[in-house]
Amino acid sequence: MSRRRKSSPLPAGAPTSKALVARLSREHLKPYWRRIALAVVAMVVTAAATAANAWLMQPVLDDVFLKRDETMLLLVPAAVLALAAINGFATYVERVLMERLGTRVVADLQHRMYSRLMSADLAFFHQTGAGRLIARFTHDVQLVRKSAAAAMTSLAKESLTVIFLVGLMFWQDWLLAIIAFVVFPIAILPISRLGRRMRKVSDRAQDQVGRLTGILEETFLGARHVKAYGMEAYEGRRMGRTVEEIYRLTGKAERIRAAASPIMETLGGVAVGLVIFYGGAQVVAGETTPGAFFSFVTALLMAYRPAKTLANLNANLQEGLAAAHRVFELIDMPVRITDAPDARPLTALTGGPVRGAIRFEDARFTYGEGAPALDGLTLDVPAGQRVALVGASGAGKSTVINLIPRFYDLDGGRLTIDGADIRAVTLSSLRAAIALVSQEVTLFNDTVAANIRYGRTDASDAEVEAAARDAAAHDFITRLPQGYDTLVGEHGSSLSGGQRQRISIARAMLKNAPILLLDEATSALDTESERAVQDALARLMAGRTVLVVAHRLSTIIDADLICVMDRGRVIEQGSHSELIAAGGAYARLHALQFADHAEAAEPAADGSAPASPPPASSPMPGR
Repeated sequence: MSRRRKSSPLPAGAPTSKALVARLSREHLKPYWRRIALAVVAMVVTAAATAANAWLMQPVLDDVFLKRDETMLLLVPAAVLALAAINGFATYVERVLMERLGTRVVADLQHRMYSRLMSADLAFFHQTGAGRLIARFTHDVQLVRKSAAAAMTSLAKESLTVIFLVGLMFWQDWLLAIIAFVVFPIAILPISRLGRRMRKVSDRAQDQVGRLTGILEETFLGARHVKAYGMEAYEGRRMGRTVEEIYRLTGKAERIRAAASPIMETLGGVAVGLVIFYGGAQVVAGETTPGAFFSFVTALLMAYRPAKTLANLNANLQEGLAAAHRVFELIDMPVRITDAPDARPLTALTGGPVRGAIRFEDARFTYGEGAPALDGLTLDVPAGQRVALVGASGAGKSTVINLIPRFYDLDGGRLTIDGADIRAVTLSSLRAAIALVSQEVTLFNDTVAANIRYGRTDASDAEVEAAARDAAAHDFITRLPQGYDTLVGEHGSSLSGGQRQRISIARAMLKNAPILLLDEATSALDTESERAVQDALARLMAGRTVLVVAHRLSTIIDADLICVMDRGRVIEQGSHSELIAAGGAYARLHALQFADHAEAAEPAADGSAPASPPPASSPMPGR
């Protein structure tokens, strides 16, 4: 299908930082409040120990150095040692808890994104590149983790440290403390502006990371075609442009992040200079002791580091919030194909086992804003019969196949199975009644047995082997290095096309569904492989309702019913002999195909033997 259906757009507009922080806290931090509370207690202990170290500067100078008190000479080092031990243990507890919390948030986000993606319709996957989705699972969630961990640590630990140190400073000299901090509110405006710029740049950089992931996936999977067409240099330039754009945006983000440092350095220097001038004058005048003054300066200098961290927090937080916005876009993506509120199992609506009678009634369907793929289609597939759909590309044949399992929903009309509207049926029971074998075989990078067992995960080894025998796959499987335990490689790359197709058929055999959909199941195979697959399909189709999409008319000659489609409608139907006798569209298609075969069979101009055409009388598999 060349056209793609547009899914409902993702939510437009970026939410505010406050809204994103609130949602992250509510949905992904609140469930772990006990762990967070324990971490905050550890942070309080660390902050208090830091402030206590600054306070100890006063007895060190006044009692040890000036008064030369021998008792304090023993007590002060002991207190420093005790504080160091307490601080170290509290820091360990806080880091372990926060790292576990960060990885837990990543896992929860990945679970939610994957669950939502698995409920998305095919249109979403057609519209959204796999590389961008993978980037959200990897790069974006790690930025969220980094941001969440930084926010929790900075807002709690660093803020508490600043509070304790500033409290000590006000306790020692409230006027000197006011002088020290009067300059810092000046930094609020430029730092907030830096945060807004950071979020925009980060969002663009993350989008380019998704693009890079997509390019890598395409070129790695399509390496054969890249080389065949000599496009290595072109792909190198395409990737190079993306890499350079990521480099440019990353550098810009680092410059924005680093811009907070000179602001805080300058303001910190002003604050320390004012404190030394005013505090030194007090010491000279005898209004305070050197110990009290140096304890104050120590607290001020120790408060500078966490204050600087808090200043940088906004830029780091905006980077993570941009990633969180993209992650929540995916989580909030509307699901188009869902169970109706009153949906029931298919067998409950049909009143017994599924027979497989399929009926389209005035069915209409359009991919996006293009021409209708189905335009008032009426089609009956009787239970237990084999019905073939033929016609030119774009006639709507594969659309019919995709609508039956509700990969998409009709725009209008009805689609019933045994008289039950499929939109009133639970998705699980509907798809349990359907097996699909298509030209594009999907195998997973797992063992042969696991790929066959995909049809029914609780099947025994004996049942897996029986399905493989029925699919004419057992013999070649036993010749593989580890037999049924052989890894098939990514997308089944270690197997031939015919072998992959027979494993797909074995999977459908194992599922044993009453309805079988065959979408060009043999069109990409060579003659020898096709014959082996057709024999397997013959066994698979026995006793089922079968709907076949085929371009090669030779494969569907003995179908119970052949329906000719054009522009989303059935324009002819009947048996092969009836349609040939009618001399309509099917007869013209048949004559055209077999005329091509006859031309291929004529001797070449140089007298050499012609290529052997496909057998013109091959019956439909199973007949």
